Amino acid sequence: MQNTRPNGFSLIELMIVVAIVGIIVTVAYPSYQGFVVSSNRSVAQADLMALASALERHKAANFTYQGAAAGGADTGTPAIFQGHSPAAEPAANKLYDLTIESVSATGSSYRIMAAPVSGKPNADDGKIYYYSDGRKAWDKDGSGGLAASEFCWGC
Repeated sequence: MQNTRPNGFSLIELMIVVAIVGIIVTVAYPSYQGFVVSSNRSVAQADLMALASALERHKAANFTYQGAAAGGADTGTPAIFQGHSPAAEPAANKLYDLTIESVSATGSSYRIMAAPVSGKPNADDGKIYYYSDGRKAWDKDGSGGLAASEFCWGC
């Protein structure tokens, strides 16, 4: 006796599989996007720490943080480090702009910042700061000001 049932999948079986895959994608995609933003922020934080190390080397050579920006300026795009993050990639792939935001009048302290580039996945993620005294801040709500609860990178 021969099997008369045709081989393959029926349309209903295929539709059930498509529906299940659609549900999984709907649930998983936002989590994936959150992971991408978080990992990009971690790269920017690492690049800020590398910029801080470059500033420390600059201070060791010049006895001041002043003059570390482009053109010998105190603030702006750093001349002693890449001005973008990820620093290991070309500037065309940048996700954050790195800047020396402020240097004290005596040249003994600084604040550096990573600002998200508009039109990229992290555009609404808020600015990341690092201070010469070791403080770290993340403007998580994007308000432009730093609340006491935002003086950490993992909050």
